[in-house]
Formats: sequence, structure tokens, C-alpha cells
Amino acid sequence: MEVRPGILRTPEACFDALPSYGFAPHYVEVADERLGPLRMHYVDEGNRDAPIVLMLHGNPTWSYLYRHMIGPVAAAGYRVIAPDMIGFGKSDKPASRTDYGFDRFVQWMRAFVEALDLRGITLVCQDWGGPIGLRVLSECPERFKAVLATNTLLQNCDPPPLGVANWPGEQIAAWVETCRTSEDLPLDLLVGRACATDVPADVLAAYAAPFPDASYKKGMLQITCGIPIAEGAEGLEANRAAWRFLESWDKPFLTAFSDQDPATIAWEEVFQRRIPGTKGQPHTRIPNGGHFVQEDQGAALAKVLISFLRANN
Repeated sequence: MEVRPGILRTPEACFDALPSYGFAPHYVEVADERLGPLRMHYVDEGNRDAPIVLMLHGNPTWSYLYRHMIGPVAAAGYRVIAPDMIGFGKSDKPASRTDYGFDRFVQWMRAFVEALDLRGITLVCQDWGGPIGLRVLSECPERFKAVLATNTLLQNCDPPPLGVANWPGEQIAAWVETCRTSEDLPLDLLVGRACATDVPADVLAAYAAPFPDASYKKGMLQITCGIPIAEGAEGLEANRAAWRFLESWDKPFLTAFSDQDPATIAWEEVFQRRIPGTKGQPHTRIPNGGHFVQEDQGAALAKVLISFLRANN
């Protein structure tokens, strides 16, 4: 439904009876100079005075991706916050592709962190949650204390040792072109084919729930077009600046990639090589996990996260 011209909001009825997602909804408005205030949805579980764990999803998922991790981490004594990015989940969805861009996703997420005045954050980031979350960290590092990165990257188009050899490559370039020329893509296939386990039909339907028709998918399609795959691309120089900052980040930084995600695994070594905070950390590989490791092996990743949190609190 259109809440005002150019801004869509998925009807609440679309989220009825989602499997294993019984979390109370929370909302906050983030400012946008051009579009006006946008409503962001987030899960907020655990003691409000406990150390904060910020779980950031990527594309085309939403906070539903973290449903197997939120409860255990909150029960272990932490406050878990899992937002839906603008254009995803229960958050507002600008109706035009031109309303989206890499830098705007970063701005919206930073506005979210500042609106809730989050501090002492342990960032958990996967897929686009990495480049967006790490950019926010580099812009306001005083709010963050640790990072767990899984199946993610921070694109820079630089050769080794600064980046990944032959990145982005033909496959990523083709994926960007597919999203650029498509008006609709099936959510069940996008999520299901990137998992290592068989995802039940009702769970795939839950991932698709935020997008009742193609008009709601502009952000989902356009975020892929924002991958900075060539010089001059939006966000590329800001990403490089973020890398320069991370080269001085000596707070704890753990990698916990899965064993079946060829799209991102090469970035694991770049993080470990370039970021001082990775030194001495118990980096691990999550077995039997695809790109969406939270779906395949959420309980296993939650255990790794809890151990990391306890070691650093």
C-alpha cells in the first residue's frame, strides 16, 4: 500500500503466521532529505541494558533471516537488534529505482543507529550487511566494539593484497546486468538456490512476504546494481576509505564464513590480512552452510557468536 506518494509499505497481513518469527515489531523513523521520513522496522529482543548485538541482513532477505539466532543470543544475556533495511522486510519501500543507491543505504543505516543511539555495538554482518555496516562503522567507530563477519565483503576493485584477484569477474557483472534489466525476480529461487539445505516452502514464502508484487521490489533489484564493479562507481572510493580506516581497527574482528559460499569466501582472507583486530581471533568455517548461513546453520553460527561475545565482554 502507498502511505504517501512514492512510498510503499507492505500490508501487515502479508506477515501473518510466519514460521518461527514471533518477535514483537518495533519502528523508528529515519530522516531522508529528499523523500521525507521513512519508517524502519526492527526486532529488539533481550535486556535493554545488555550489550548490543546489531544483526544486519543483505539482499534479498530481511530480519527473518536471523530468527534462529535472535532468541539464543538474547537468552545468553545480550540485547539483539535486527533491522530491516529500507526497501526490505517491514520497512518502508520507496517506489522508484532512482530512490536507491549504495551511499543512501549507508546513510539510512547510520541514521537508524543514531536514532536509537546505539553504543557498544557488536556488529554481525552478512551479504550487503557487510559493506553497509562496515561503512557505518568507519563513519562512527566510537559506537562499535567488535565485528563478526560472515559471507560478506567490502568491495574495492583492487588487486591483491588489497582485494580479491579478478574481482568482480564475469559472474558478478552478469548478475548486476540481470538486475538492471529485470522488473521482477522470484524470491524463492534467489534464497533457495543460495542455501546448502532444502528450504521448506512456507519459509521461502516468508522471505517473499515483504514483496506482494513487483512494485515492492525496486530496492531489492537496485541494490545489486549498486555493487561498485568499476572505477567511478558510487561508493567505491568510500569503500576504499573504509578499508583504510579498518587497517587501524584493533578491536575484535572475527570471520565465521560458511564452507559452501564461493561468492564471498575469497574475502575472508582479505579481512584477516588487512584488519589488525582479526589477529589472534578464533576464525572458523561453518560446515554445511551456503550463502545464507543463518538459514542453513543459524544455531551453529549463534554458538560461535555467543562464544565471541563472552570472550570480549
